[in-house]
Amino acid sequence: MLTALSAFLYRIASWKTLLLVIALYIVFPAYILKTLEARMNALAGQPIGPLDLLFGYDPVRVQQMVAAYGPAGRDVYALGELTADVAYPLIYTFLLGLILSLLFRNRSYSPFRLVNILPTGILLVDLAENTCIVYLLKTYPNTSATVASLCSLLTNLKWGLFGVVISLILYGLIRRLSTKEQPVVEGA
Repeated sequence: MLTALSAFLYRIASWKTLLLVIALYIVFPAYILKTLEARMNALAGQPIGPLDLLFGYDPVRVQQMVAAYGPAGRDVYALGELTADVAYPLIYTFLLGLILSLLFRNRSYSPFRLVNILPTGILLVDLAENTCIVYLLKTYPNTSATVASLCSLLTNLKWGLFGVVISLILYGLIRRLSTKEQPVVEGA
């Protein structure tokens, strides 16, 4: 299945596809997620922001933030996690996979053939993180310290994987710009 996904991404990777996915991607942070966060903050009466943008948090901080959202803010946040924050990881995973496909397709310096599916790791961790967040929001005030700790671990893992993928993109860009390396012709 992963090989098929990798092959699919290599097959459809083009500058046209990339531009289309970038346009779709931009809608999320520029409008959808921004609007969702503003609504959560308005319902809370203060700027709190979402849990999934934090780096390393403890169960006490989670409890404080979940309490501060208030009932309406928790409902809005949970709905956002189950809708927009399911679509968003799918889109950025696709975007990152396309970028990696364009950079590493048919190149002799490609670290490995399946490099373009690494963003699916971020997707899976992000969806698990979203599940934990919804659980924390829906079980308040009986927030589980274990689930809050797991959520923090998943958030940190998501950002760590994101850092690896961005590093690979930067590596690919540097290699592409610094060498006149010709693409390897498959089957030759």
